[in-house]
Amino acid sequence: MVLSQQELLDRARSYQIPPPPGTPYSVPVPNSEKPGRSKTFRHWKFQDELLQTFDPALRSMHDMFEASATRQPKSKCLGYRPYDTTKQKFGPYQWIDYETVAKRRADLGVGLVELHKRCGITATKYGVGIWSQNRPEWQITDLACASQSLFTVSIYDTLGPDAAEHIIGHAELVCVVASIPHIPTLLTLKRDLPNFKMIVSLDPLDAGEQAGYSKRAILTALAKNVGLSIFSLEEVESLGQSLGRPFNPPSPEDIITINYTSGTTGKPKGVVLTHANAVAGATNSIIVRNQPGDVLCSYLPLAHIYERVSEQGALGAGGAIGYFHGDILELVHDLKLLQPTIFLSVPRLYNRFATAIRTATIDQPGFKGALSRHIVDTKLATINGPPGKATTRHVIYDRLWGKKVAKAVGLAKTEVMVSGSAPLDPQIQQFLRAVFGSEFKQGYGLTETYAMGMCQTEGDLSAGNCGAVSPTVELCLMDVPDMEYHATDKPNPRGELMVRGPACFREYYKDEGETAKVITEDGWFRTGDVCSVDEMGRFVVIDRVKNVLKLSHGEYVSPERIENVFLANLPILSQAYVHGDSMHPCLVGIFSINPEVFAPYASKILKSHIDPTDMEALLVAGRDARVRRAIVQELDAIAKKNKLNSFEKIRACTLLIDPFTIDNELLTPTLKLKRPQTAKRYRAEIDALYEEALAEQEEKKLTAKL
Repeated sequence: MVLSQQELLDRARSYQIPPPPGTPYSVPVPNSEKPGRSKTFRHWKFQDELLQTFDPALRSMHDMFEASATRQPKSKCLGYRPYDTTKQKFGPYQWIDYETVAKRRADLGVGLVELHKRCGITATKYGVGIWSQNRPEWQITDLACASQSLFTVSIYDTLGPDAAEHIIGHAELVCVVASIPHIPTLLTLKRDLPNFKMIVSLDPLDAGEQAGYSKRAILTALAKNVGLSIFSLEEVESLGQSLGRPFNPPSPEDIITINYTSGTTGKPKGVVLTHANAVAGATNSIIVRNQPGDVLCSYLPLAHIYERVSEQGALGAGGAIGYFHGDILELVHDLKLLQPTIFLSVPRLYNRFATAIRTATIDQPGFKGALSRHIVDTKLATINGPPGKATTRHVIYDRLWGKKVAKAVGLAKTEVMVSGSAPLDPQIQQFLRAVFGSEFKQGYGLTETYAMGMCQTEGDLSAGNCGAVSPTVELCLMDVPDMEYHATDKPNPRGELMVRGPACFREYYKDEGETAKVITEDGWFRTGDVCSVDEMGRFVVIDRVKNVLKLSHGEYVSPERIENVFLANLPILSQAYVHGDSMHPCLVGIFSINPEVFAPYASKILKSHIDPTDMEALLVAGRDARVRRAIVQELDAIAKKNKLNSFEKIRACTLLIDPFTIDNELLTPTLKLKRPQTAKRYRAEIDALYEEALAEQEEKKLTAKL
């Protein structure tokens, strides 16, 4: 018997309840420690057995969606903004209900199977590629594949042809479902992909053009020349509808996706994830917060497991998903129209929200600034208050000030915000909690753990940590002796984070060697992240096992840790790359400036006004030696305050505007820095910085002698 919606939500709410006073959020399992490892930590409500699903009758994502579609067929499911060709702009949101999505994915699933049969595919379980920006058809395709026990292989919309070719070839894909902009690239890749036979276009191929002048006519001719067939999504759905075949539902052990990592150092690895993994992940997502009537904004890449599990949780709880129209620079306009109740993002966007809000409120002169500062200070005092009394709410200030500020960025109705993918500045988290008056949680997960690992618990208003272990996994810490991290460290254990449980992946596709490197004999996944855990069972990511540099005098440094310290304490900077190598005794940095904060700072030093929208003036100011020296002094003060060693200080820096982006392939689609590629791209600047730093050091020595 499938649980009713109310029963499902009641269970979810029961797992959100904070533990009794004195009980930690994550509980160490007695006698579970081993030499070189800490005790195993579990969620306080699941000390004896890990959670796999709310409902034993729902063991696949096909089951979870089918249950929601049966319960609420006429409810909003997927929303989008159609483009008006007459007005040359995107219109208001339109919605597809659950019943329609359910029908379309059923027809599409049958149609995809039939097309593969016509290509000579006799297997019953295989992959289908998806290459597109977020849109309803992405989710419909994913659900369609699940309905026939097929799995999807997502291709990051922002990755270049080389990565796409690797993924299509490595996963042996016969079919790729793609948006129109990617079809020309797929045609050029075909010659090196013998198994690749067909493309399904998510966009219409005909629009009433004269015979021979449609996209279909042009693309079909080009495709035929390279041995490909092209179909529209509508054609495949019509084919499936005409055949009328039933579902071929998956088992929990069947693959739901091979999700390729974004590849910070080399070629992407294919992470094999099952329906059991997905159900565990979606179950935990519902616990974080999903209810019928909730609206989730979809703008993070669906090729990333963070967005994937969020949407699957929303569908499992009967919520609605509204897709942004494709231009990230206009995301706030989408938010104002959508009015989401749940918003998930990454620190980079939250940092920009905080900067814009500060500029418009607490940094303003006169009464407006004074009132804003008073409100924020008052709310921060209650947020940082004693346990049990701390709150993000204020009965007057939220109504008169907070809602007005939140409305300006489209988040006036947002009740839960989540940050993931990278560490979030604690000051930013507390500031935005004060502004929005909502639950604002930081979490941690990886592709290999279906985005699950830990998340802050409702009512825990601490900052600077990722919260408690998720109910669907267990965690432990393993010694990293070379970096002097030990599970026996006092006051808090430290070590490499290990994850195990229903959400953890099966293997890397066709890569036994890499799989063996990260999965221990007793089933623990080695994350490569170094964590500490406090007395309340809250985990903090403090380092990376692999990201250690050795300087010329033999000292080891962790650049990511230093970057996080600087970014958390200097709002002028929005991105950081700290470089060091065994040929030099010191560190240098390449930083991205935050225009709104940098402009007045540089204006004061240079004694001339710089407008934050004048990109050329900002670049000139960033190159000025006086400004760069001032930034180095700021970084020195931060290093001293945070007790960094002398060799961990930055001796010279370059200041640029957005030096690391997805487009220039220095950021992964999940906004992680590609360190080797960054070092290569900025080799000339790095060499110049070292010359500058060494010349300055020699000058200081000479001055000291005189």
